[in-house]
Amino acid sequence: MYKSIFILLATFLLSGSVVAQKSGNEKLFKDRYIKKTMKKALDWQLENPKHELYDWTNGAFYAGVFAAYETIGSKKIWNAMYEMGEANDWKPGPRLHHADDHVICQTYIDMYRVSGEKKMIEPFVETMDKFIATPYEADGIFEKTWWWCDALFMAPPAFVKLGITLDEDKYLKLSDKLWKETYDLLYDKEHHLYARDMSYKWNEPGIEEKREANGKKIFWSRGNGWVMGGLVRVLSELPKDYPNRDFYIKNYKEMAAKIVSLQQEDGLWRSSLLDPDSYPGGEASGSGFFCYALAWGINNGILDKETYLPAVEKAWVGLNGLIQPDGHVGWCQPIGADPRKNFVADSWEVYGTGAFLLAGSEVIKLDE
Repeated sequence: MYKSIFILLATFLLSGSVVAQKSGNEKLFKDRYIKKTMKKALDWQLENPKHELYDWTNGAFYAGVFAAYETIGSKKIWNAMYEMGEANDWKPGPRLHHADDHVICQTYIDMYRVSGEKKMIEPFVETMDKFIATPYEADGIFEKTWWWCDALFMAPPAFVKLGITLDEDKYLKLSDKLWKETYDLLYDKEHHLYARDMSYKWNEPGIEEKREANGKKIFWSRGNGWVMGGLVRVLSELPKDYPNRDFYIKNYKEMAAKIVSLQQEDGLWRSSLLDPDSYPGGEASGSGFFCYALAWGINNGILDKETYLPAVEKAWVGLNGLIQPDGHVGWCQPIGADPRKNFVADSWEVYGTGAFLLAGSEVIKLDE
């Protein structure tokens, strides 16, 4: 009897928390409002370009632009992506093995799937064949090809998209190999989070240990947001019977459970995940990628809806609070390799907008 009462009470409290998240914020979850807000943020960002168009920052942004195109269906959005591709000659960045220079190719491949124009993927195919044929030259402690966690958003989805599109298993196998190397190098199996790179590893010979003010390990919000985003973009491509799919599912579920436990009361995450008191403001880019990844998991039946939906709703409410009057996504941490950067309401970056657009593209799919 007592067990039944406890279950009933827990169910009531959970349903109450969901209602509380949306109470007074119902309009934020309306399809029309989500599209309107996404369009406003996108229009502002397109009018305020930044960085080389092939740069990793824009690779993350245009991943969100394509998601906005699928959500809104605007010819203007397609034209913006097409102009970007033409300006880049549909090429990746110049560094052969550097994951950051491959992320823009995710958008090229997505566009190729719509239009069938081979020029959109031919340069990337040439680059990938050269990548496979050319050994990576290690640099000091960075002996692995992908020695920083951000890389897992940048390159694997592009490799896997190309492999699925062309039915070429070699690209998938390469992605599996390099992801596993990075996992073995950086994944903390106690905390279920990724260190940003080897310089944030602990108890490693020759590496000075770094800790937060509260003595805890340093886990960067956006860095782990990159990984979560990379996981869902790889999983969305891999067939259900793919041999290594379970590895990615396990990694994703472990991280999802941990990430939800670190969400703050305002629905956002701090730039340093284990020391939120030292970073009092919610950060746009990490929070955007977490919202995107968690919503995707619900929409695809991988994450339990009752457990994770309240977190996604809190995150979406919080993210909308970061949109500034002119439409730009504020409170975005600047470029850097750690949480230690100051940012304010006016702080923006193109990848912050990309993360917001990706989040909106999944939140709009949530069942009522």
